[in-house]
Formats: sequence, C-alpha cells, structure tokens
Amino acid sequence: MILKSLSLLNYKNFDSKTFAFNEKINCIVGNNGIGKTNVLDAIYHLSYGKSYFNPVATQNIKHDEDFFVVNGDYEKDQKPEKVIVSLKRGQKKIIKRNGKAYDKFSEHIGFLPLVIISPADRDLIIEGSTTRRKFIDSVISQSDNSYLNALINYNKILTQRNALLKYFALNHTFNKDTLDVYNGQLTSFGSVIFEKRDAFLQEFIPIFKSRYEAISNANEAVDLNYQSDLSENDLNTLLNQVINKDKALQYTSVGIHKDDLNFNISGHPIKKFGSQGQQKSFLIALKLAQFDFIKAQSGVNPILLLDDIFDKLDEQRVAQIIKLVDDENFGQLFISDTHAERTENAVKQVHQSYEIFKL
Repeated sequence: MILKSLSLLNYKNFDSKTFAFNEKINCIVGNNGIGKTNVLDAIYHLSYGKSYFNPVATQNIKHDEDFFVVNGDYEKDQKPEKVIVSLKRGQKKIIKRNGKAYDKFSEHIGFLPLVIISPADRDLIIEGSTTRRKFIDSVISQSDNSYLNALINYNKILTQRNALLKYFALNHTFNKDTLDVYNGQLTSFGSVIFEKRDAFLQEFIPIFKSRYEAISNANEAVDLNYQSDLSENDLNTLLNQVINKDKALQYTSVGIHKDDLNFNISGHPIKKFGSQGQQKSFLIALKLAQFDFIKAQSGVNPILLLDDIFDKLDEQRVAQIIKLVDDENFGQLFISDTHAERTENAVKQVHQSYEIFKL
C-alpha cells in the first residue's frame, strides 16, 4: 500500500499544500513549528479519521477558517483509492472513500493500516491506564471490526449504567431489575473484549520482546503484563459484588474499562526505573511490534510514520532503527526531523529510494 499524494486545505498551519511522495522513504524536514508533524498527522488522520495529537477536531482547522480538507491518493492491491477527510465548523466530520461517505467511521478503521512512532508516545508510560487501553484497542481494531463494535457497544452501555447510578442517587431511589439489564449487557460485551485482549497480548508480547532486543542490544529483560478485573471473575459477579460501592460512587468501578498494561524492565516499572533511552527504545519496540502484528493480520505493509525520531536517541541508535526497515518487510516510510543533513545521512545508509521535502 502506497500513499502517492497528499493535499491539505486549511489543515492546522497549512492554507494549501500538496505533496507527491516516494513509494519508499519520505523525509519532511524544517525548523520547529513549521508544520512537519502536521504533515504526518494529516496522513494519520486519513487512516484513523482523527488526529493523533489533538482530540478536539475543530482545533485542526486553520485559524480564522471555517473548514479543513485532507485528501490522500493511494495505491492498494494495485488499485487506486482516494480517501478524503473533511470538517466544517458546526457540522459532523465526513470521511469519504472513492467519493462515497461512510455511514460509520468504524467501517473505515483498518482499511489503511498505519503505525506512528512519536515523542508523544511517552504518554503511554507517564499517563494513566486510559492511554494504554487506547493503544491495545487501536492495534486490535485495525484487523478486527467485531472487537471495535463490541467496544463501542460496551462504552455506550457503560455511559447508560453510570447515568442510571447518578439518577438513583439524585432521586433517592433504586431499581435492581433495571440495573441487572445493564449488567447483563456489559457482561456480554465485556467478556468478548477481555478474551480478545488476552489473546492479542499472548501473541503480541513475544513480538515486542524480540523487537526490543534488536533495537537496544541490551541485556535487561522487558515485559508487558495485562491487568484486568475479569482475570479474577466474570463481570456479572463482580458488578453484583460492588453494587453498594457503585451506588456510593455513582459510577461503575469494575470492568474492562479499568484494564491496564504494565510496562516493566528488569522486573520493575519502566516509568520509575528506566532511563530515557530505555523508555524510548521500549516505546519504539512497542510500535514496531504493532507494525508486525497488523501486517500479519492484514497481509498489508502498514505505512510507518517516524515523527522526530532523533528526539532523545543518538544517531547510532537512529541508524539501527532505519536499518530495521531496510528490507521488503516494510513498505512506505515517513520521517520528520529538524536537520536535513542528519536525516539524509541516516537514510543514505539504507538501499531504498527516498525524497526530501524541505518546509
């Protein structure tokens, strides 16, 4: 799969800009604040229907403008594909494939497989469990639409159950039968999500460990540990056990929405015991394992975005990473950096065609 060209209109800091890309390596270089990351984020937007860096959709519209349009021309399975994402203030975002708008954005997820590696990934280590659950969900959803639908339905029921608990507290009332209906639905969707997450991680963790070893040349052992309430009992039982607690809190305190993924190095949390270099290598290994998993599931080489890859990594380690993609197992690569010469020296070490775009 190849992104042949990209057109931006009123997207972030761009008023109008078009790129014609190399089918292997593309380097976006320029000073800080010039919009390098915004180009990569536009490519991400075409795959996921949203920004990687800014969850507030309207904030991706250029200042003082009313709309944005991101237009991508692809070649997939030797066929042309055109994807357009557009948003007008006060209206819903639209995603079109070959001129036809999707009824549900979830139908588009996985069609254009993509993995991004960015300094913003550090949130996976330093932020709360929500960020790590989103990572798991993103990887699985790329190749399993039934998982995505179960997740959407679970979150919808969870919101309704929480609203019911608040209603009970506000009106000094309680109806167990009504609550049991929500418990049954949460249990149904939650068990599917738990089983798929557990199966995914059993396959994913060995891939991740192998990638970390290749990147770091280190002796330390790394691991991922899946933590879930459902490891202890089925969700319906758990919900009944905590009913008094939930009534007091006015929200649902157990379930797959509380799952977490522990990041460990040498048996200890990497957040506290990993150096900056170890943390960066850990995150890159995590994302390259994501690449491997998605490729194995879809049979397509995902597009790989390396945003500010030199951040906190020395040039030797960057060269190692670039070399990892110097084979036919990888497809199209996009790199952003502030130093054109440094980037060109790195990509020259691989035997692939490349293009440098100076902003």
